[in-house]
Amino acid sequence: MFSARAKGSQRPLPLPDLFDRYVATPPSAQNAVDAVPGWRTALPPETGAEAGTLGLMSDSRIAWALERLGGVAGARVLELGPLDGGHTAMLHAAGAARVDAIEGNRLAFLRCLIAKELLGLDRAHFHHGDFAAGLGSADGRYDLVLASGVLYHMADPAALLARLAAVTDRLYLWTHLFDAAAMPEGDPRRGAFTGRVLEAAHGGVPLRLHERGYLGSERKAAFCGGPRDRHVWMERGGLMALLGALGFDRLEIAHDDPAAEGGPALSVLATRSRGPAAGAAETAG
Repeated sequence: MFSARAKGSQRPLPLPDLFDRYVATPPSAQNAVDAVPGWRTALPPETGAEAGTLGLMSDSRIAWALERLGGVAGARVLELGPLDGGHTAMLHAAGAARVDAIEGNRLAFLRCLIAKELLGLDRAHFHHGDFAAGLGSADGRYDLVLASGVLYHMADPAALLARLAAVTDRLYLWTHLFDAAAMPEGDPRRGAFTGRVLEAAHGGVPLRLHERGYLGSERKAAFCGGPRDRHVWMERGGLMALLGALGFDRLEIAHDDPAAEGGPALSVLATRSRGPAAGAAETAG
């Protein structure tokens, strides 16, 4: 049995201070930024707000892709995982007619809405949902799909690539890849890998997928990973072969960095100029 409390000991639990939801300072961009934690992207000085430190609104990787594409003026673009809206702002500034950006992380989605307001991104439309489960409200054909920093967070990256290949002929990826030679046993960058290697195939292309976890980093407000702890990294050969099988017959490679801090990484600009059965030729950017 539970022991009875002494008479008069049932004091009410303290209530949270509901008034701390309000700010006591004049309206400002900084108030908007401070309303949602986890910013990683630096905002332009003209906004008058300090956010993150990363220069994702002047990212040389995206600038390279835009240059190779001949720009995106008037284009309809799908962006996956916009984070704080930095790359979205670059696409908007380059003249994209419409950017549909899908973000699954609640805090990141709210940060994107704040960035949209502060930067006047009137041709950008942020959608909250899991793009790995389907493109949802952003379905349709796109002149370009931009997926920077998302492929290596997926539990099934091949399925995502196949879905993207169905909606575009031009795909930009920046991703980490598993490379045993560049990241040998004992390399601290292998610390998050479980050691489990999954053998799979997609469209007749054999794939080796290396399982990885987040080691608790998902508890941080600035976490920018995927929706599940267990995710996999592809190998370079498998990625290129799969893109070829999906009909992307030209693959331009840049930012190829086996020594990247988080693990070997590169940019791929994949374009399709003929039927989906075409093979792909890899070229250096």
